[in-house]
Amino acid sequence: MNLPNKITIARIVLTFIFMFLLYLHGVIFKILALVVFLLAVYSDYLDGMLARKLDIRTDFGKLMDPVADKILVLGAMLAFVEMNLVPAWAVTVIILRELIITGLRLIVLKGNNKVIEAHKLGKHKTVAQMVSIFFILLFIIFKEAGLTVYGFWDQALEYWYRQLIFCLILVTVAYTVASGVLYINANKRCLMNWEK
Repeated sequence: MNLPNKITIARIVLTFIFMFLLYLHGVIFKILALVVFLLAVYSDYLDGMLARKLDIRTDFGKLMDPVADKILVLGAMLAFVEMNLVPAWAVTVIILRELIITGLRLIVLKGNNKVIEAHKLGKHKTVAQMVSIFFILLFIIFKEAGLTVYGFWDQALEYWYRQLIFCLILVTVAYTVASGVLYINANKRCLMNWEK
């Protein structure tokens, strides 16, 4: 297994470390969760950059890189649902989009023996999701500090805290759905060839 693919696998491992830290009580653990999340995000950039620079792009990497991204994003989103920060319907829409696109990629792989690489639209969608998760993590740290360290948290802050998170999720869902539709349209030739 080459280095970029090892980094991709490491991102999946980092996802579980991130989620473990996120559930621990205390500001320091929330900050550590954010740091691990940022490391995982950086690994996404790093594995792609190395694969291009060293010219060692493989079908495994083309398939697993977006899968590792999905594990990171969906792990964070499901954690936010359990923490009662994000509505379950929004994460269901995100999961549905990811399942449809991943399913189509696997169908084309089976029918044409060809891996459809992650499109730029999909990369932009992933960036939008990562940015939303980053800001939600910042809000979580802010609330944890306000409740347990500085004692400034009140109902007004709680209201705006939840409204900001909801707005971020609405934007993320809209971007996710739009990119899914555009992704299918951009790869319709491959899908049509598979049907034949």
